[in-house]
Amino acid sequence: MRLRVIEGGLGVAEQQDREAESRRPDREDVRREAVRRLGASGYSRSRVMEFAAGVPMPAVLKYLAMQIDFAAEAISRLDPIPADYRSDLYWPKMDDIATA
Repeated sequence: MRLRVIEGGLGVAEQQDREAESRRPDREDVRREAVRRLGASGYSRSRVMEFAAGVPMPAVLKYLAMQIDFAAEAISRLDPIPADYRSDLYWPKMDDIATA
């Protein structure tokens, strides 16, 4: 069985990002950033491996996902949401977790 990535949704996400730059950010913008950061961390792949092959997900990735969800919720509750909400200043990083 071969798996293939369907890229149709990526074009829509890029269009939404361009539109978001011309207006104030909202909760959905923050949620998309959280999803992007989770995807970049390798969380999704590790979760699939855990489900499909029984390989346990590293605790550090579970902790990172929890922190990213918390940060997204906290940022989305700010009024107004900062224009630079994508800045690393607001989001946890894997390096911070590994050294804690």
